[in-house]
Formats: sequence, structure tokens, C-alpha cells
Amino acid sequence: MERFCDELRWEREQRQITIESICAVTKVSLRHVEALESGAYHELPGGVFRKGILRSYLEVLGLDEAEWVARFEESLRQTGQGTQEDANWVEFAENVRRARVGAQQPTGMRWLGVLGMLALVMLFGWVVWTFVVHPRLDATSHANWQGGRAAADAGR
Repeated sequence: MERFCDELRWEREQRQITIESICAVTKVSLRHVEALESGAYHELPGGVFRKGILRSYLEVLGLDEAEWVARFEESLRQTGQGTQEDANWVEFAENVRRARVGAQQPTGMRWLGVLGMLALVMLFGWVVWTFVVHPRLDATSHANWQGGRAAADAGR
């Protein structure tokens, strides 16, 4: 069986697609595409980025993604490249998932906070109305009432 990278290069050459055109379409750097075709997987970025480069490459060639990604992973296992790195990425992702699950607050506690803030705003509004606005309105209306009474008395 041929090496995975040789098969990739053969498929590209059969379709008469240049490496430069793959780079132009996928926006993947030339050195990464060349590393993929030469089997220098250690030169590729790790984890999901490496698979993303491969998927972009396969899409341009029109190859079956599921089959070729599985073959790529098998090639990685055979060469011993990326096994520890992939395990590190899996462990990292699992740690992130656990941290997110543990950090979530129950929704009821959030609503309790919202209701508390609403109560404080209402209390503040009541205090302002009772001690600031209402006394001024009373004084103004009392003065207007007195002024209106005086004008009425003057007219008699």
C-alpha cells in the first residue's frame, strides 16, 4: 500500500490541479500543503487545524472527506506522528467541557438577581417621588392655589 501523502499527491496530479491553485482556493499556506503531500505531518499545525487543512484540500479535489480523513488518521497512527498531540487536544477539550458544565449557574438564581435589581429600582423611584418630587409639587400647587385665591379676592 502506498503512503497516504503519495496517494494525495497522485489524486491531485490526476486532476491536473496545481498546489498554488489549492492554496489560492483554500487560503492554506504553501508550506502546509507541501507538508501534507510530503508526509511531514509534524510541520502542520495540530489538532483541528491539521484536519481543517486536509478537509479544505479534499474539497478542492472533490474527494470523499470521511474516507480520506479516516485514512489520514490511520496514516498518523502508523507513522506515530500526532498521537500524543491528538490525545492532548482531546484532553484539553474534555477539560473545557467539564469546566463549562461546572461553571453554569441555575437559571432560577439569575432571575432572582433580576428581580432583586428591579425591586431596588422601584424602591429608589418611590424614595425620590416621596421625598423629592412630591413635596415640590405640593409646594407649587399650594402656591398656585394661594395665588389664585388672592387674584379671586382682588377681583371682588
